[in-house]
Parts: sequence; C-alpha cells; structure tokens
Amino acid sequence: MRLALDEAERAARNGDVPVGAIVLAPDGSTVLASGHNEREAAHDPTAHAELLALRRAAAALGQWRLADCTLVVTLEPCTMCAGAIQQSRIDRLVYGARDEKAGAAGSLWDVVRDRRLNHRPEVVEGVLAEECARLLTAFFRDR
Repeated sequence: MRLALDEAERAARNGDVPVGAIVLAPDGSTVLASGHNEREAAHDPTAHAELLALRRAAAALGQWRLADCTLVVTLEPCTMCAGAIQQSRIDRLVYGARDEKAGAAGSLWDVVRDRRLNHRPEVVEGVLAEECARLLTAFFRDR
C-alpha cells in the first residue's frame, strides 16, 4: 500500500485526485505495474489509477487474464474500475479508504463480489485506510 500511496501523491502533484494503484505478480511481492489517476493530465475520463495499472500489468504479462495477481489501490474502486477488476480476473483486491459516495467493492455497491458474475476476487479493505483518506481529504480541502 505504501507504493500505491506514492503513486497517489504523484496524481495530486499533477492536479488529479490522489488515487494510486499497484498490481502485484502471483508471488505477491513483485510489482508488475503501477498507476495513478491521470484524468486531468490525459483529458481522459477513464484514466483511473486502477485501469492504468491493470492495462500495464496485462501488457507486462502479455495477456489480459491477471489470475493470481493482486491489485492494491488507495481508494475503493468505482463501478467502472470494479467491472475492469472483475473482467481482468484479478484474484485479490486490497484497498485503503472506503468510498461511501461511489465505492463498488462493498460501500455503495459490491460489483466485485456479485454472485451473478463468473469471477469474484477476494477483497481486503481498510489497509492504511486513515493514511489513504487523509491524502484525499487534504487534496479536496486545498481545492
């Protein structure tokens, strides 16, 4: 999560909402890819940290299926990112701060664990939650 927080700080420095993401290889310690929000920088509404990290991890592995990989993200994924997580076949989602307004991994919705879908990753929430939330709070307070 500390690496994801570093990514989130990069987003904030560039004027984007400070969310960072890391994809870990099946060994659980090798970083395959990272990303941070780039919506403002790229003028792209889909440039969320999770999507960028998932795309880069798939490119690094040479396949779209990210089975046995872990996605670590500082903020609970939105519905768009939750759908991409489900589609990528990530086995484990670890996130920091809950998103009561748009979270789709347990807060507002639970897309990633919807029993109607063919893949449901393990979800670990609340890792360094206060630190992740502080970064977001400071960003919006200063805007």
